[in-house]
Amino acid sequence: MTYTVVKEKLHNYIEQADQKKIKAIYTLLENDIEQEQDRFLYDDETLQLLEKVSDDAFAGKTKTYTLEESMENIKKHRRKNGV
Repeated sequence: MTYTVVKEKLHNYIEQADQKKIKAIYTLLENDIEQEQDRFLYDDETLQLLEKVSDDAFAGKTKTYTLEESMENIKKHRRKNGV
């Protein structure tokens, strides 16, 4: 079975499972679920910084690069540093 099929089957099962089964599944996966959620949390200072950088970029206040420009800069850096 492919990843997508397994994920869909699990999703469908969870949507229809009774409360006891949902709690049992959660208990089994609780640590993994908590670690995943924590991985994507930012503190207020970081969120403010990201918002400012984004606002500045959209306002044209900072230099931005296309994907192609970024890839070329990476290649130049690697050639220069023998990577």
